[in-house]
Amino acid sequence: MTETINLQRRLVLAGGAGGAALLASGVGLRAQEASALPDYVSFKNPDAMIVHSNNTLETERSAFGASSLTSEERLYIRNNVSPPDESVLDDRDAWEVSFEGVAEPRAITVGELKTMGVETVAMVLQCSGNGRAYFEHQPSGTSWQVGAAGCVMWTGVPLRAVVDALGGVAEGAQFVTGTGGEPIPDGIEPRDVIVERSVPLDALDTILLAWDINGEPISLAHGGPLRMVVPGYTGVNNVKYVNRVALTETETDALIQSERYRIHPVGTDGSPDYPSVWQMSVKSWITGPLESAVAGTNQIIGVAFGGINAVESVEVSVDGGETWEAAEFIGPDLGRHAWRPFVLARELEAGNYTIVSRATDSEGNQQPEEMEPNDPGYNHNGWRAPGVELTVG
Repeated sequence: MTETINLQRRLVLAGGAGGAALLASGVGLRAQEASALPDYVSFKNPDAMIVHSNNTLETERSAFGASSLTSEERLYIRNNVSPPDESVLDDRDAWEVSFEGVAEPRAITVGELKTMGVETVAMVLQCSGNGRAYFEHQPSGTSWQVGAAGCVMWTGVPLRAVVDALGGVAEGAQFVTGTGGEPIPDGIEPRDVIVERSVPLDALDTILLAWDINGEPISLAHGGPLRMVVPGYTGVNNVKYVNRVALTETETDALIQSERYRIHPVGTDGSPDYPSVWQMSVKSWITGPLESAVAGTNQIIGVAFGGINAVESVEVSVDGGETWEAAEFIGPDLGRHAWRPFVLARELEAGNYTIVSRATDSEGNQQPEEMEPNDPGYNHNGWRAPGVELTVG
């Protein structure tokens, strides 16, 4: 596994002639050796990142440690379409968002949004495909392990405050639909690649239109100047460069909603007949020690979160799930949608161990041992597959 990870770190997407459509949708054309991170993420810590492609970078498991928050320098990247030009950050407050499906629809700049309210929320940002590498049917797409996730703090205006200021929700609305401002390459049908996602209207009261991440302006790589943040929902629903928010009667017909990011059986195609990838489930994984340790007392650490619910507890097993011990949460509780680092102090003699963790959320939902497969490899939260093989000497 380590050899595979080291190889992946050296790979980037090659966007040659004729590949614009695939590059726009995040699909690799071929791989080539790279000596540096892609330019738009050059600020990231290269030792903390696994480069799968120009548009997909994973956080090394060891880089999580026992931290309550993930810095932008270590946060994963998943772009469905290449980001807009960096000039969009020249005047962040001038970025404009059109609001529809309200009593008084109009366009509002970020500068004006900042006068309408402010709130900060800590939440897990996780790619829908995080854990795809653990499905036995080897689904297509990036083979994420546990590193397509992070816990960050977003600051912005509650969408509810904006909607109320615009006269409230229009009659018949059932969804919140956000549209991203990424440029669409020439020669491609826009609805095939546009990043436009609809989530149930129930999410309205928790959605933020965020301009800061961890107390700093959001970088271009992570959606600056403005991102629609939907706590408890997978990353694709947290629309970057959001330039349109509409309260709609139906879900968007964009391909990313109608066919992609659907939970459908292995060997079938996605369609609106199958559930959309929306809310996250309870999950955890070990972050250290990962390969080797010294005999004696070891601090086994990891992170756990409840997805749409708060995480309630976590257990650790050093014998592959035969027996379990309660771990302790460490650090501050940052709220329902954040993760909690945990630790189990355990005496380990020389030998080989399989270390796994199992979390339970506030509604009593517990991580399953194995995850029911789905064709695209979404929402993996089984506890066995991400286990750590540890040699103690």
